[in-house]
Amino acid sequence: MPFHRTAQRLWKSLGPDERLAAATHFWKEPPAEVVGTALGVLVKARHLRPQAARSLAPGAQARILATVFEPGESLAAALLVSLHLSQRRPLLAAFLDALGLPHQDGLLQEETEPPPLREEDARKAASTLGGFPRAHVATYFNTLWLQDPERWRVLESLAETS
Repeated sequence: MPFHRTAQRLWKSLGPDERLAAATHFWKEPPAEVVGTALGVLVKARHLRPQAARSLAPGAQARILATVFEPGESLAAALLVSLHLSQRRPLLAAFLDALGLPHQDGLLQEETEPPPLREEDARKAASTLGGFPRAHVATYFNTLWLQDPERWRVLESLAETS
């Protein structure tokens, strides 16, 4: 399956449960750079006043946000990251371990700038992910590629051959 070219298209392809899980985790610790965008999406989706959107419980905010198919590119990217940091950390950790990349609970360490991924290393690491649902692996690879297409470009060829 080819990669989605935008975070918004990938977000739209997720099922309702995945979008709700992502939105729920997002509102637990919303990234400051997209909180305003997220609140704006809530306002528009439910025709709320801004102060009403801010005063909603995080669970209500998450339920509304999960129903929005086009939240904007930056918010969709943040929601995809939230999805992986909530329920899919074991997948992240397994892949990074297989690549030998230093990480903390599935998060790459900022100070490490590994060289671009070689295809044979990516294939070998991907082969260790058989215990995870294929759709989760594909979404993770697409999310990595969207964040840094140069570093993760070989993941696209893996997705097309699986």
